Amino acid sequence: MADLRSAPPPEVGEADHVRGLAGDPLVIEYADYECPYCAQTDLLLRDLAVRRVFRHFPVPSKHPRARVLAAAAEAAALQGRFWEMHDALFADQSRIDDPHLWERARRLHLDLDRFERDRRSEAVAERVAGDFRSGVRAGVVTTPTLFVEGKLHAAVPGPELLEHLIGGAG
Repeated sequence: MADLRSAPPPEVGEADHVRGLAGDPLVIEYADYECPYCAQTDLLLRDLAVRRVFRHFPVPSKHPRARVLAAAAEAAALQGRFWEMHDALFADQSRIDDPHLWERARRLHLDLDRFERDRRSEAVAERVAGDFRSGVRAGVVTTPTLFVEGKLHAAVPGPELLEHLIGGAG
């Protein structure tokens, strides 16, 4: 694959969604909630001792509801429930229409009116677009794409990368 990077991925900041401990190996993940390969990657990374940073990379040409789903995750984040919504979206990719998003929001005890306002807001749309732009600058062309120790890994992580992450956690 050609190197299309014009910049490295941005450093991890306060606005990022981060799961894991500061001393664990850093994985910056660009993904799309409608992408089955991203859901598979989520399962592979979920139980590893890694510091995981999630950034949105919706691909609406392949996944028409990708931006809507990213906005739902960001709206949940504004109520302190990003990772819970993240997990719920990847757990059932067959139910992604609005009534299913509202049901997830209810299960997470979100304020539904606020959730709706936020997921349709310019601020949330810009947050998702900003993640996407940073991915494009970093050379992301497919989902999922992971950056481990600054190195780009496109596609579902294979055994070699998983072994590296497991070994790096010890």
